[in-house]
Amino acid sequence: MKLEKKFKPRIKARIRKNKQIISKNIDNLFEWIKGAELVELKECNTNEDPVRPELDNVFRRSYGRKIYGVRYMGEIHAVMCFAYTNEIPKNVEELDKLSHDAFLQSAQRDQNVGQIAIAYTVWSKKKGGGKLIVKEVFKKIKNSNHLNRLITLSPLTDMATKFHSRNGANLIQVNETTQNFEYKVIKK
Repeated sequence: MKLEKKFKPRIKARIRKNKQIISKNIDNLFEWIKGAELVELKECNTNEDPVRPELDNVFRRSYGRKIYGVRYMGEIHAVMCFAYTNEIPKNVEELDKLSHDAFLQSAQRDQNVGQIAIAYTVWSKKKGGGKLIVKEVFKKIKNSNHLNRLITLSPLTDMATKFHSRNGANLIQVNETTQNFEYKVIKK
C-alpha cells in the first residue's frame, strides 16, 4: 500500500510532463505556417508530383496555366498547379484544350484568361502545407476580378476525396478517370 502511494505522484508528474512536451511539439510542427507565403513559380520539380508527374513544366506554364507554391524560409513546402478555362474538363486532354481556348479568347478580349480556375494537382512536403495552399489560393481567386469558380480535376482516389471534402469542397461530378470538386467562391 505504501509503495503504491509513492508511485502515484511520480506517474502523474510524468503524464503532465509528457502532455506539455506533446503540446509544444504540435505547436512547433505548425509554426512554419505563420511565416509562409504564396508565390508564383516558374517551375516545380515534377518528379515530386504524386498526381500528375508526367506533365512537364512547359505544360504547367503554357496558355495561361500557373504554378503556385507555399514558400517558407526560402524553401517550397507545397505546390498547386492551375489551368484557367471557361468550362469544366473531365480529363487532362480536355484541360489542355479548354485552357488553350480560354487563353486564345482572352488575347482577343481583355487579357483575363478564363472564368474558372482548375486545380489539377496539389502536393505538400510538410504537414499542413496542402490545406494552407488551398486556403491561400482560394483567397487569391476570391480577390480576382475575372475568376468566379475554383474546381479541381482530381484523381479517383480516396485520398483526393477526403482531402477536398475536409477542406470544404463539394463533389460536382465523377468522370471516367477523374472527379471534380468545387470550392464555393463568394465574392465580397
